[in-house]
Amino acid sequence: MNTVQRSLALGLAAAAIQALMLIAFAWPAARVAPRDLPIAVTGPQAAAVARQLTDREPGGFDIRTVADESTARDAIEHRDVYGAILTGGQPRVLIASAASPIVAQQLSAFAQQLNGVQAAPVQDVVAADVHDPRGSGFGAMVLPLVMSGLAGGVLLTLLVPSLRARALGLAVFAIAGGLLSMSIVQGWLHLLPGAYPAMAAISGLVSLAVAGTVVGLAAVLGQAGIGLGALTMLLVGNPFSGATSAPELLPKPWGEIGQLLPPGAAATLLRSTAFFGDAAIAGPLTVLLCWAAAGLALLGVGMARTRRTVRALVPDLVPAA
Repeated sequence: MNTVQRSLALGLAAAAIQALMLIAFAWPAARVAPRDLPIAVTGPQAAAVARQLTDREPGGFDIRTVADESTARDAIEHRDVYGAILTGGQPRVLIASAASPIVAQQLSAFAQQLNGVQAAPVQDVVAADVHDPRGSGFGAMVLPLVMSGLAGGVLLTLLVPSLRARALGLAVFAIAGGLLSMSIVQGWLHLLPGAYPAMAAISGLVSLAVAGTVVGLAAVLGQAGIGLGALTMLLVGNPFSGATSAPELLPKPWGEIGQLLPPGAAATLLRSTAFFGDAAIAGPLTVLLCWAAAGLALLGVGMARTRRTVRALVPDLVPAA
């Protein structure tokens, strides 16, 4: 391939990547709408409210009828639902802006139009941090965590030739990155409540999962592994993470897929730990642990392959007697 052909190929490849990135980032943002969004209803008009919601937004809500207001509040606090509509007299709305400010706004708007009521009282059961009431800071926080993890994995791969030394670098990055990032997020920006050690541990696990995936893939696939890791985390994981909205607001099945990748799992785990008392953390914690373990396992495969190669070369390196 001559220079002109290479230039044409690279230009077309760059255009294709640009198109893919536009689709990945703009498409979910332009199609935000409830899709099986879990909410609770209770009271004597619960069935009528459920019908109105279904008629207004077919397929938009996973409506769960609960016994009373106390049960609805428990469901919100345990992250089983995003909010609740209480009937009996004037309807009331319970929301959890900490789970998703966008969902909280939508639930308030939907509920205030039920039965012609234009000003249904709204109570925020689990409120977002007072320093970040719209959740914009939280949404902007997840991408730097992912990008720094990618950067750490790329730098370790390109600048550290020894796979054992890369493993050490991963450990240092995860520990130092977790401690430093949460000292900024909690100590300076005040974006998240919660115990600092727990939040720092989550941040460190996110760093290990992302950087470990890049380092592990590179150890097995070479530099192609860097590209594969970056595409997975940035092109798929970040736009479908639901960090700025909610997984149930994204096109199907991408919201669910996003929760199986580190960016989405990180956003959910951080929210659950910071605002909901560790409710519903098993799923996202398992996802992050699996990604971290997979990255380390791939790195181990790369180490084993290197050892076999060295052993095969040793006889040739030893002078004949």
